[in-house]
Amino acid sequence: MSFSHVIGFVALLSAGLAQAADPPAPPPPARAIPESATQPPLPPSIPPNSRLEETTNPAQTAAMATPTAKPGDATAGQTKSATCAACHGMDGNPASSQYPKLAGQHESYIARQVEMFKSHKRDSAIMMGFSATLSAQDMNDIGAFFPTKVSLPGVADAKIVARGEALYRGGDKNANVPACMACHGPDGRGNPGAGYPQLAGQYADYVTLKLKDWHDGKTWGDDDRARIMPAVVMGLSDADIAALASYIEGLHAADAGSTAAK
Repeated sequence: MSFSHVIGFVALLSAGLAQAADPPAPPPPARAIPESATQPPLPPSIPPNSRLEETTNPAQTAAMATPTAKPGDATAGQTKSATCAACHGMDGNPASSQYPKLAGQHESYIARQVEMFKSHKRDSAIMMGFSATLSAQDMNDIGAFFPTKVSLPGVADAKIVARGEALYRGGDKNANVPACMACHGPDGRGNPGAGYPQLAGQYADYVTLKLKDWHDGKTWGDDDRARIMPAVVMGLSDADIAALASYIEGLHAADAGSTAAK
């Protein structure tokens, strides 16, 4: 081998050893991944790049966290109605005619009235206080208890019962007063599906007071049903109201005989 060949071989070997001794070049830096790319896709209703907690309405969150009230439990309602007994009686038949009978009344109607007291849509200092701490479930339970009781029959005044019966069953066309039984039924048991309460056996004193309130323009609530009774009783005179209230107190179900009169 010539001297020039030896020199070339040594140079080539030295270059290879130098290349092997050098450390490998570092990899290129990784690109930063945006935070939004690591999050699961948001529903279409939420704007892109928005956090869920930033787009949720606090009122909606509270509503979703509030359990829906179940149908009333009469057993639970009996315990919860202990306070009601002071005015309305243990079985929903109060001793005083200034308080309404609740025995036999529809669950949905009772629950709705209590809710209106709580929301101040119906006025009563006593009931507003009692209803303030009640939940929707409490109202349903109390409402479920009283229909399990029987409303005690009342007695109508024989001197005015005929006029009261005429108004209840046929109304008064000339006064633009419709028949009460069209909504409350011929036996006064009402219509729970439509929200019309039971009237049969209700104290005449209480019915008179409520009819006069409506006659004077007082309403309960702010929905369509709240405007029915003020319009219905507008054409009634004081004598008509007294006769109608008396007839309602003496009104019985069909299987309980005819309207009692004294």
